[in-house]
Formats: sequence, C-alpha cells, structure tokens
Amino acid sequence: MVQTAVEIARGVRAGELDPVQVTEEALARIAAADGVVGAFRRVRFAEARAEAAEVAARPDLASLPLAGVPVAVKDVTEVAGEYLGWGSEAGPREAAAADGLIATRLRAAGAVIVGLTRVPELCIFPTSDDPAGIARNPRNPAFTAGGSSGGSAAAVAAGLVPIAHGTDGLGSIRLPAGMCGIVGLKPGRDVVWEENPGWFGLSTHGPLTTTVADAALLMSVLADRPEWATTATPGPLRIATSTQVPFTRAPLSRPLRAAVERAAELLSAGHSVTSATPAYPLRALGGLVARWLAGPAEQAVGSFDLSRLQPRTRTHVRVGRLTARLVNDRARDEWEAIAAQFFESHDVLVTPTLATLPLKARRWHRESWLANAVPSSRVASFTGPWNLAGYPALSVPVARHPVHDLAMCVQLVARPGGEPVLLGLAAELESANPWPRTV
Repeated sequence: MVQTAVEIARGVRAGELDPVQVTEEALARIAAADGVVGAFRRVRFAEARAEAAEVAARPDLASLPLAGVPVAVKDVTEVAGEYLGWGSEAGPREAAAADGLIATRLRAAGAVIVGLTRVPELCIFPTSDDPAGIARNPRNPAFTAGGSSGGSAAAVAAGLVPIAHGTDGLGSIRLPAGMCGIVGLKPGRDVVWEENPGWFGLSTHGPLTTTVADAALLMSVLADRPEWATTATPGPLRIATSTQVPFTRAPLSRPLRAAVERAAELLSAGHSVTSATPAYPLRALGGLVARWLAGPAEQAVGSFDLSRLQPRTRTHVRVGRLTARLVNDRARDEWEAIAAQFFESHDVLVTPTLATLPLKARRWHRESWLANAVPSSRVASFTGPWNLAGYPALSVPVARHPVHDLAMCVQLVARPGGEPVLLGLAAELESANPWPRTV
C-alpha cells in the first residue's frame, strides 16, 4: 500500500526515502492503473522526475512539510508550463508562464506535482468525465468518482498518489470524497484567500486524502497555516445530528441515514450528541442556484469558444447569463444569520455527505443539461448550503453500503474558524472506526 504523505515526508526529511524513487513509484502506479481509473487529464512524467530531483537537492529539504510527496492538482489552477483545461476543449491552450497560488505553495513545501486531474467542463456537475475518459470510483468502477474534484478523489482512493488538491463550490471536494470513501475538507470562506474566488465566493481550495493526518498536513500548506498540520482531540463538544434533506425534505435511503447513526454512536462516548436541524431558508436555495448558474457563465464568456462547449454547458451558460442579475447578498446574509444562531447551541453538525447514492459512471457530458442537473442537485443537497454560509465542512467515511462496495460518509460542519475542530473530530472517528485507506 502507498505510504501516507506524512510518512513520505518524514522519510524524505530523515534521508530514509529518495524523492526521485518515491516519484518514480507514483508514476508507475499511475501508468499501470489510470487507464481504468481515469483520474488524470495529464500526467507530468518528465516534469515530475525533474522536479523530484530538484527537491532532493534542496538545501532546506530537512524542513519541508511535504518533502518529496507526490501530489495531484485539479485542472483549475495555474501550473507553470501547463495550460489550464477546466475539463473543456473550448478554452485557451496557452501554457501558464508561472505557478498560481496553489502550485506555488505546494512546491515551496517540497511537493512534486505529478499530474493534473480530470474535471467536468467548467466544474459544473458532480461527475468527472470528458471525451477522453471517465473518472471512476476505484472501489466500484460502475459508479462515478464524483465531481467536480472527481479525478483528484479517484487518484487518492486508488492509491496513485497519497494526497490531492481540489476545489469546492457546492460540494466538489466533499461529494467525491464521500463517493470514493476518503477524507475531503472544504475550509471556510477566505481561509485560502484569493482576490477573485470562483462562483461569487462559493468556491475554495482544499485537500483530498486517505487519512485525517494527511488532510491536516495538506490543509496547513494550502492555507499557509503551519499550526494546523497537527490534529488535536477537541474537548467535549455539543454535536447535533440531522438526516433531514435541506430545502426539499426528500426521502433519504437507509444506508445514508445509518452512517449518521453510526457516527453519533461513536462520538457519544466523549461528546454530547443530540438531534437538531438548522432552519434552512428557501431564499438560500435560490441564492445557491443563482450562483451555480451565473458563476460558470461569467467565466465562460470571453474566455471560452461558446460554440465548442458541450451542449449541457452551453445551456447552463445561456441560463446563467439571464440569471446573473439575481446574484446578491440577501440570501447569503439571511442564511448566515440562521446558521450563526444554530451554532450558538451546537459546536458541530453531522449530516450525511450525500443525499443519494453516487451516480453511475458514464459519459454524462453527452447528456442534456436537464439529465445532468436533476440528479446532480439531488446528490449535493447536504453540501451546498455550507458554501453559501462560508462555513468549514469535512467529509469522512464511517460505514459501508450493505450491497454495493461503497463507503458511507458523513459531513461534519463547524462555525468559521473551526477547521481544527473538524480535523480533530474526524481523527477521533478514524481512530475509533478505522477504514480501508485505498482499494
């Protein structure tokens, strides 16, 4: 089994592991398995080998938090020498002249960028496929790896790399983490600060990993918060559990409900656990939908050849241009006030990560917009509200589906600044209830 990022970095810093050899092993795993997994849009074979050699020669090697760790980067951020794909054949193909924020921080920490992962076009939907391939769930390839960080989740769950970068606008880290049975953290608003965050402030960067310790380590690098690299057991917490689907109160399948019950059982030993549900306002749903439509439309106009976009994306962009005027702060402000009131009485909220089982793996990009939008909006019901509120949220596996070979995961939500609390609580669940790291 591939070593964790914590283990690799520790070994490289101590001189017990060679970054070049570690990278070669990761590239060999990718070459052997990615034809089935479909995690990568581009594998940087030559470039990664050169980067690993540079890491090995660094005079500060013994102090690098990600020394020699192979990492996959979602194809939505600038990596020097690579074009920014966004899952589309309609975008520009000029290579980036310099690293963006994420690649800069990863390289500074000693990581080796081995490849760019597959995403749906403009990251709109929770299935990661394109004309060149399908990102499949490594635990059960009949199901999608999710999206929009599906390629990153698939790469980690398959053991191709120990950690990967993702972004989350309505659940795009937590949904693929929940589908693939790994850890995925969406930090709070502005924790990874960008001048122009995507989708009118909904989107942010975060980690996908197989262990909580790796999630903490990668999050500490992405956020430039070294103190977050070590998890600590939180004191007794007031934990609320809820299985009520936000806004629609749609029926929830028994395995998804059982995952929350299992988490409550595990956490009740050291914390106060009660059942409680935030009063999700319908205005928040409108605010989410408006941003989901208008965000990609704003990005596409002027940067992409609209005639070459996938049919579902063209429809999304057309509707988004019409609804852009509906994007305002009223829905966000109302929901933030309700969420803040809820978290006066509770420290953490536990919900299912997914509202339905994962979607099947197929070429969703060939389907109509409506055929994508309906199942996409249903599966993401629990995750999206916390992007609008700007609260940190984490997905962690706790159980298995009784029929399908799928992990059943729960979402942990905390008030702003609560990332260390979520990581500490997830570490408790991991310790009390170990799960298989990779397939």
